[in-house]
Amino acid sequence: MWTTLFERFLRRLIREGHLAVSIGNGPEMTFGNGGGPKVIVRIRDQATALRLMLDPELALGETYMNGSLSIDGDNLHGLLAIVVRNSAQTNALSAPARVLAVSRHIRRRLDQSNPEAGARRNVAHHYDLTPAIYDLFLDADRQYSCGYFADEGVSLDVAQDAKKSHIARKLLISPGMRVFEIGCGWGGLALALAREHGAQVTGITLSQEQLAIARERAKAAGLADRVSFELMDYRAMGGQFDRIVSVGMFEHVGAPNFGTFFDVVRDRLVEDGVALIHTIGRTAPPNATNPWIAKYIFPGGYVPSLSEVAKAIQDTGLRIGDIECLRLHYAMTLRCWFDRFSARADVAATLKDDRFVRMWRYYLAASEQTFRHGPQDVFQFQLCRRPDAVPITRDYLYAHPEQRLAQAAE
Repeated sequence: MWTTLFERFLRRLIREGHLAVSIGNGPEMTFGNGGGPKVIVRIRDQATALRLMLDPELALGETYMNGSLSIDGDNLHGLLAIVVRNSAQTNALSAPARVLAVSRHIRRRLDQSNPEAGARRNVAHHYDLTPAIYDLFLDADRQYSCGYFADEGVSLDVAQDAKKSHIARKLLISPGMRVFEIGCGWGGLALALAREHGAQVTGITLSQEQLAIARERAKAAGLADRVSFELMDYRAMGGQFDRIVSVGMFEHVGAPNFGTFFDVVRDRLVEDGVALIHTIGRTAPPNATNPWIAKYIFPGGYVPSLSEVAKAIQDTGLRIGDIECLRLHYAMTLRCWFDRFSARADVAATLKDDRFVRMWRYYLAASEQTFRHGPQDVFQFQLCRRPDAVPITRDYLYAHPEQRLAQAAE
């Protein structure tokens, strides 16, 4: 009976692609319109199929992690591409799955409340893993956000350096400027702004591991007099700064705190200051965080809709100088991370275990496919208090000074 119900469920859900599924020793069932390469999935038993039918968003990742669902050739990207491309078929979900989706949406503000103590626990869950894990797949500067691929063929390290340069140009950094970085990671951007642009940078994080590494890097680079790192919640910072930057941290703020976050940005920014907020976002209406991501990867995290962020900025009185959507830059970054991590999966297994390896590969592959086939994007918001704080064209972002002079002389 369950096999028949599961087959009906998948026929309603999978309209595009070429998916083949078998349960136990049962026959192969095919779904989709046959487009694209065939992806073959093997489900251990009917109990696993029932879990997938009742709560697919959570169960797909969990059954892959525990091995009760396997994919021929371990073709995670192929399966997840089909799943994400067909995920708009919400009416195809089972009645229990629809109830779970509605309940998650209703309680999302509670799940994302992120008081200071809770925010610290949530950050520790992800960022205080064994530091060696991140060395397996990040670039040399430990940039844990999307690179900037001016050319699809460039290396991850080149793309991450380009991302830092792109952000610095948007900030219009000059020597001696005071910069506040909300969510400094392992310190790479702060060190670049100090070393290459002469800025005085204060970076904050809630991760003990990140703090220790960032401070050691500043000392080793001879920049400890120009860069300081603190273990601090953004809500506790005082003073004012010429520039504010935040890269990959806003996803941890939570919708109930959007207004507070942008109030802090406004209040910490001098009258002619400029801020740059770089965040993953949604081009679709607001929704709840994927339950598998919330449970295993980013507890308390939330990818905001563009409309939610714009409303929060509007309510503070800040001006939007520019919005850029980086779109596939993160998909390319995630593929680099996936390939690098997979190539050293044996090392990751010795640091953690095989289940962690499957979990991390699923996280990276699923994230990539949401950027390629889902409503996921990356937004860079350039903010200011005065409309004349930034140039009125984007020329300064892409042309060097000598190129601008040559263009003006023509």
